[in-house]
Amino acid sequence: MATNNNYITELVDKHGRARTSLMPILQGVIEKNNFISDQDMTEIAMELDLSPAQVYGTATFYSFLETQPRGKYVIRVCKTITCDMHGKRTVVQTIEDMLKIKVGETSPNKKFTLLETNCLGWCHEGPAMLINEKPFSGLTPEKVHDIISEYMHK
Repeated sequence: MATNNNYITELVDKHGRARTSLMPILQGVIEKNNFISDQDMTEIAMELDLSPAQVYGTATFYSFLETQPRGKYVIRVCKTITCDMHGKRTVVQTIEDMLKIKVGETSPNKKFTLLETNCLGWCHEGPAMLINEKPFSGLTPEKVHDIISEYMHK
């Protein structure tokens, strides 16, 4: 069954039409667009002979599969109690002040999205954050300022 988006057809051809291909296909759409649109989910469902609800349920279950447009750089700050005890609030405040956005928002230039997420696996070096796939730990407001400044100039 043909789709309107060639990249979905390419991903389906690459990964196959089995139910087990759903995650790699969703991840491929994320790599291309930074999010999965409702139209993408519908087309994937048609290609894999799944209901749109099955695709939507999978896409929305995982916090790293975005179903809303996001910035080029998605900043995910760990929201566990451990990171909170080690100064996560000042880290988030520094990011918000620098980017002029709040948690859950995307900058007007679509360069940054700031999110909080569950454990990143860096509790021993908290507070921690990811910028796209790159982890940063042992964060302080000063360290965050340097990191964000570097990304602002990319």
